[in-house]
Amino acid sequence: MKNKKILILCLALVIVIALLFPLKKLYNQSKNQDKPAESSKELTTVKPYKHPELKESYDVVVVGGEPEGVAAAVAAARSGSKTLLIEHRDGLGGLFTYGMLNFLDLSQDKKGAPANTGIFSEWHKLVGNQTGFDIKEGKLAFLKLVQDEPNLTLSLKTQLVDVVKEQNQLTGIKIKDAQGQEKTIEAKAFIDSTQDADLAVKAGAPYFEGGEDIGLKDRKMAVTLMIHLKGVDWEEMRKAAAKGLFGGGNVRATVGWGFTGLHTAYKPTLENTRLRGLNIVKQKDGTVFINALQIFGIDGLDPESKQKAIEIGKQETKGVVEFLQKNFPGFEKAEIVDYPNELYVRETRHIKAEYAVKMSDVWENRDQWDSIGFGAYPSDVQATSPQDYGYVMAAPVQYAIPFRSLVPQEIDGLLVASKASGYSSLAAGSARVVPTGMSAGQAAGVAASLAIKNDISFRDMSKDKKLIETLRDQLEDQGAKLYHFDIKYNYQGEWYYPAVQKLLNYGAVVGGYENTLPVDKPFSEKFFFYFLANTKRISPVVEQKYTNGIMAVKDLAAEDDTPITRNKAAQMIMTYFGEPATGDQAWEALMKKGIVNDTFTDHVKEDRELKGKEAYYLAYLMYQYIEKETK
Repeated sequence: MKNKKILILCLALVIVIALLFPLKKLYNQSKNQDKPAESSKELTTVKPYKHPELKESYDVVVVGGEPEGVAAAVAAARSGSKTLLIEHRDGLGGLFTYGMLNFLDLSQDKKGAPANTGIFSEWHKLVGNQTGFDIKEGKLAFLKLVQDEPNLTLSLKTQLVDVVKEQNQLTGIKIKDAQGQEKTIEAKAFIDSTQDADLAVKAGAPYFEGGEDIGLKDRKMAVTLMIHLKGVDWEEMRKAAAKGLFGGGNVRATVGWGFTGLHTAYKPTLENTRLRGLNIVKQKDGTVFINALQIFGIDGLDPESKQKAIEIGKQETKGVVEFLQKNFPGFEKAEIVDYPNELYVRETRHIKAEYAVKMSDVWENRDQWDSIGFGAYPSDVQATSPQDYGYVMAAPVQYAIPFRSLVPQEIDGLLVASKASGYSSLAAGSARVVPTGMSAGQAAGVAASLAIKNDISFRDMSKDKKLIETLRDQLEDQGAKLYHFDIKYNYQGEWYYPAVQKLLNYGAVVGGYENTLPVDKPFSEKFFFYFLANTKRISPVVEQKYTNGIMAVKDLAAEDDTPITRNKAAQMIMTYFGEPATGDQAWEALMKKGIVNDTFTDHVKEDRELKGKEAYYLAYLMYQYIEKETK
């Protein structure tokens, strides 16, 4: 019973942080949302799609008609490369237009301007330059960007079947076109902008799934089935928001968000589902799309699991609408219009690249010498079960996306520009948002053309500072935002910051929207146990080797907020290693084992209660020791 209580208290840490820092999807967005989005007259010039006659070879082939893929293909074509974009659906926009995710995750740079410009800005302007967009217009806008490029060929309803390689060099792909004919297409360069890095995986690029890089391979963030309704009275909903219904919200001309009280007010009809706060967008036809329904335990790489989630989502949507009709002014006459055919899946594969953006890079607002775009969105770790609410690891001012993060290890001739690019699983909580992805996609397109002209591999290009500067110049010529920067971050230069850095990268500390940690407050035994329990994130070897030690430490941690002392921390650590000792003997044993360094003993000279920064540093020393022991 005691062990269970301690585990529950550890889980409570994450929940408390989530409640203190609610997941505000409209984080640091443009405040000018009171005007309805104006349709671009340019969209009226979009021509009906006609399936093309495909050639046997192109300069650049982009796989995936997601927003990132459109940006990549358009950029490559503008750079002078004969480019082919293939997409398995019957239109473009992927997650935005088939998953119906039309509430944009926008962010600003350090100057208060949009962090992501270039081709993303072109598309955004076409759909009204607001936080929400009309899905039909979104699809037309992507098609217009493609149609306007004479060097670009679009092949819809085209399946990726296999790859052609010469050793580690990707030289071609095998496809099945809209008529069911199989063809082989060769190219000098390939770009993977599929949601799940399908091309890269077929080519043999190394990758990991979920949170596998921190020992959480089976982590499955909630997936979402968007809700599409008609009959919603927008003005009545606005009034309800102003009165604080369900915690209140913000309702502008075409977007609304908030109402976090729905977390607990709505009781799901099916297991493994939950309603969270609403992100809602009004369409030109008066209907609305809502991002709020969470479905848990779904494998985003398994078609059967995803179809199961869609069916669960359809059933639960009925319960949600019935609840809103009865309890939310403005929804009394709401009716379901239809259901999306696809889910919003937040995480599947992560490619191992020449450089993986780390969580500490996000925290530190880190620039990179080979920066090709900016990330600036909070690192948003979504809930994985109805018992947790997700949390925000950190909220950066801005950080750089390096070109090296687009270059997969081991496979040549390929760039990956999508949410599956070279990011750690925690950093991906920020970098996965589409505006950042479109910046990466645009960079991949320009880089592909540049590599071809210079007859250089992407891997060699990633080490060529002169060529990277040329890439950056060409991106700026295409309207991308790029500049070098130096932005300070919390706890920079403090003696204990190395501990914060390492624990951030393992996801063992959470800074929320304010990037703050309880460094000067007493630290509790139960949360020090949390650090010990999470050493399993270091590697699978640790979990196997120290499972018994973790179980033994459980019984030592107080269930309340009892502050941890130096000797008690030493006792817990030595028990973890299977060498139990108490009091000064535990501390002496810890010193003898070589875990503690002079930096710690200079700041903690006797047995006393530890502050957060001291507990962090001691945990950091232990993590370092275990990393060396289990290599």
